[in-house]
Amino acid sequence: MFAPFPQELAHHYCLELVKKLDDGSVCLEQIARESQERKNQGLMLGCLIAWDRDAKKRIILYALSGNAKVVNDCSGVFKDRIFVDSIVSFEEITRALQQNDQKIHQLTDEINSLSEKIDEHGISSTQKTLLIKERNKLTDQSLQKVFSLYNFTRFDGKKISLNQIIQKHGGHLPPTGTGDCCAPKLLNYAFAHSLEIVSMDEIYYGPDTKNKKKGISYTPCDERCGYILPYILGLEILYRDKDIIVVNKESGLLSVPGRGPDKTDCVEARIKKLFPDCISQPSVHRLDMETSGILILARNKEAHRNLEMQFANGQVRKKYGALLDGILRGKPEGHIELKFRLDPDNRPYQVYDEENGKLGITDWKKLSVEKWINPVSGQEKTVTRIEFSPKTGRTHQLRLASSCPKGLGLPILGDSLYGNFLEGERLMLHASEITFHHPTSGEEMYFCSKPEF
Repeated sequence: MFAPFPQELAHHYCLELVKKLDDGSVCLEQIARESQERKNQGLMLGCLIAWDRDAKKRIILYALSGNAKVVNDCSGVFKDRIFVDSIVSFEEITRALQQNDQKIHQLTDEINSLSEKIDEHGISSTQKTLLIKERNKLTDQSLQKVFSLYNFTRFDGKKISLNQIIQKHGGHLPPTGTGDCCAPKLLNYAFAHSLEIVSMDEIYYGPDTKNKKKGISYTPCDERCGYILPYILGLEILYRDKDIIVVNKESGLLSVPGRGPDKTDCVEARIKKLFPDCISQPSVHRLDMETSGILILARNKEAHRNLEMQFANGQVRKKYGALLDGILRGKPEGHIELKFRLDPDNRPYQVYDEENGKLGITDWKKLSVEKWINPVSGQEKTVTRIEFSPKTGRTHQLRLASSCPKGLGLPILGDSLYGNFLEGERLMLHASEITFHHPTSGEEMYFCSKPEF
């Protein structure tokens, strides 16, 4: 995943710790029992620099991946720095694993024994398959017990459990060790103490491997950190520099604040919380609350002005993925031009109006006809996967191009305004691709995000 904060300053402090580890003035202690597979392997060392606005001072945090800690600081250099502990202790993890541990090892021995017999005599592997199934079930139970121990402090000071994050992933379990990387430890501490993050970096410490070199920075890992950090940060950050931020907005989150105190939480507010130096209104375009996908924000006025002009002049190219509620028959692609306007008596509903409406132009392509299963009811539907390429940016343009009889005549699945919304559904519309020019360098920028549906 992309590094959510600048790395340069924290990298300097990471290297300082590495130097002290190398000269022996600081030592590492491995708390967990080192497995044979992990023997002589390195670990990640992370640093986070932040401001404590109340105390008006800079805070330097360190964290180590896994269950390791720094001991024997003979240098005195680190006496004013904070070494962040693991979110869940090794002892707690061990207790959670105890119940199934013996049985899992027993099943592993039986599977290995059967493997040898199958290789030697060519006997059926049915019994082995059943044993593997039983072991996997017990392993998942143990993982779930461990994961239930993890709670993280989010960007807004609120808590989110790993179990809640797992639910947001549809129950799909993350890999072992999720929550034990440097980034979640550092962010959890920083947000719990209301610190303003300036820089964060992680470097590899240990013998060089095929994929990692000692002292080199690496971004948070996709498989573990990519699973949990968007929920701790409040946003999935696809790209960030001094001028722009590109995020992958989740369905159900506003792009900008709505009317009323219950509608203040939005992408814009979360960006300003993470990056307080950002301008007060960083959004340069919007997505409907129910629509997910790529959103660009500007960090300064010059970038904002440039990006707004690119959108106004039609220089930004976008593609959306959608599921239509039913089978779209006829030609495989096409071009739609329809005029719509707001229905003032039924906001935010838009109505077709050839005389007073604003023109919305959309190209579309039929990709496939598929089966979709409602995760709540289990009901199966036949849906059509569509790729939209809007040429204008009118309110509800794609939702109307889909549902209007003069358009495709099929609403987007889960559309609460123009279709039939059922429990377990969401608006199946995702901003999947965007191309524009960087407001400062002029470089062409391209981002893509696959829809979850």
